[in-house]
Amino acid sequence: MKLKTKISLAIASIAMLGAVPVAAASVGHSWFMRGSIVGEQAEGKVVCIGSEDGATVGQILDAYKVVQNPGPGNKGAGPTFRRERTGHVRIDHVYDAHFAHVSVVDGAPAVHDIVELRRTRR
Repeated sequence: MKLKTKISLAIASIAMLGAVPVAAASVGHSWFMRGSIVGEQAEGKVVCIGSEDGATVGQILDAYKVVQNPGPGNKGAGPTFRRERTGHVRIDHVYDAHFAHVSVVDGAPAVHDIVELRRTRR
């Protein structure tokens, strides 16, 4: 292998390693945080839904918590879970691509609850 090829391969490998943290952050937002109430500030609760997700001021989101069902689960496959509505929140301010401030419309949504836009049934 020529020296130029080896150097090019080494540079490409280093660049790929540098991209891993960026990809991991994107995966974390996409799969683990998106749609969650992630904190509370003086301005209200903060949700991990932003302009990239299509959030707009005034939207009403359903809020749910995940509850484990009692008992052994489905045919011994482990515990089963259900969603229990905790209330509704309204988007007050979308402050970047990933986050927005919300206010509670009703109920008692809490940090780590799931929020999602109401879907219309077809």
